[in-house]
Parts: sequence; C-alpha cells; structure tokens
Amino acid sequence: MSRDARWKSLLELLVERGRLDVEEAAGELDVSAATIRRDFDQLAEQQMLVRTRGGAVVHGVSYELPLRYKTARRASEKQRVAKAVADLVTPGEAVGLTGGTTTTEVARALAVRADLASGSSGLSASTAPSAPSGLPALTIVTNALNIANELAVRPQFKIVLTGGVARPQSYELIGPLADGVLSQITLDVAVLGVVGFDPDQGASAHDEAEAAINRLLCERAERVVVAADSSKLGRRAFARICPADRVDTLVTDTAADPATVTRFEEAGITVVLV
Repeated sequence: MSRDARWKSLLELLVERGRLDVEEAAGELDVSAATIRRDFDQLAEQQMLVRTRGGAVVHGVSYELPLRYKTARRASEKQRVAKAVADLVTPGEAVGLTGGTTTTEVARALAVRADLASGSSGLSASTAPSAPSGLPALTIVTNALNIANELAVRPQFKIVLTGGVARPQSYELIGPLADGVLSQITLDVAVLGVVGFDPDQGASAHDEAEAAINRLLCERAERVVVAADSSKLGRRAFARICPADRVDTLVTDTAADPATVTRFEEAGITVVLV
C-alpha cells in the first residue's frame, strides 16, 4: 500500500471513529506499528489530526477531510448519482455547482454528455454553430476552483467563477467577494454537495462560510437538487445550508434507508434512487 493510500485510509478511519490507537490502525492496514507512528507524526505536522499518547484523534466536531483525501470514498455511488443529476439538466440552462467530490463528478458527467458536446443548446453536432460563436450548451456557475479548472477547457460551456478566498479543504471560494457575484445572477438549477441532509434539519456543511455561499446559490436558483450518496442522509453537520423544503430533488444511491427516503418524499422532495 502506498503512503498516500495509507494516509487516506487512516484519515477515513479517524473520521468514522474519532480516535485510533497505533496497534489498532496497524492491524486494520496490515502494516507495522512503527509505520503507523511515523504516519501519525507526519499527519500531525500537517495539522490533519491530533497526536495522542499511543494514537491519534480528530481535531473536533467540525473536522473535515481535505477534498484530495475524499475522492475515493464511495466512488461508484457518487458516479452513479452524478450521472443521474447530469441527466436532469436541460441544454441551455444556467447551472450552479457547489464544491465537493460528488459535484465534481456531476461536472465530469456534464462534460461527457453527447448532446452538450456541440457547443450550442439543443442542436445536433452537424447543424450547430461551433463554439464560441454559438450559444453555450450550458452556463456553469461555481465557486469551486477544481470544477472551473476541469470545465474551462470545454468550449461548449460558459464558465462563471465567483471571487472569494480559497478554502483549501474543498477548493471553494468563500466570503463577500463570492457573495457579490452570486447576488447579481439567476440560475435555472443549483446542485448542492452536502455533508449531511436530514428531512428535519435540512442540508448542512462543515464550514459556516461555505454553507453561506451554498445558501446563496439556492436562493438564486429556480430549482435545487441535492446530490448525495446514502451515507449523507439522516446526518447533520455544523452549518445549515437550507431547510429540506427548499430542495426540489434528491438524487442518491439505492442503499438509502427506505424509511428516510419516505420522510423526504413526505416533505415534498422528489427522490431519485440510482
């Protein structure tokens, strides 16, 4: 197992359990205790965990894995969810994308949709004018640097990136500069990546500044779609994005608890299982 893969596994275990002992982690990953001690020390130097006698703990209730360490978690579920979300988008629409691993997959799914590849909304490749003279297949508005970077090379898309201060955990731009851009636009659909989505508590994120930008995206959109794998459902995090009744559609995987799905549907949300 490579060091990066080992670190990713250690951080995932820490998020799930809150605390890890050296011997416990060594047994889980089938490596020596000395290797785990060295990993813990190096991760502590990067302020990604807190070293304790004989182990490590997470930083606290708002602890969050940086995006680069989350990309492999539940990857197949996220990709299925992302394709289903991308299929809900109509050519020519203005689409808001928050940051996160699932919304990054949504961006990738939009990028490979055949009917969006021509660079003009709703026209076939043989009759559509070539970009940039034709209408954009989609206008993508995002505060996520990584999403903008991936889609900027796609001439069929118009990319609008908000200003703001970069948040290293999620590559998102936050703060009043982002507010200023979002307050001047309207969206057909906002696609939210969330840390938790609960029928009573609504959608939530770890960071309050991130949640504030996501909330503004919701307010500027005609409809709101939450893209979340089933592990996010019934959970809540520190900062609320919006109440459940502000969400029109939830796209999740088939491992979702049926009782929780029913509660979302009773709240008036269309639930798509993939």
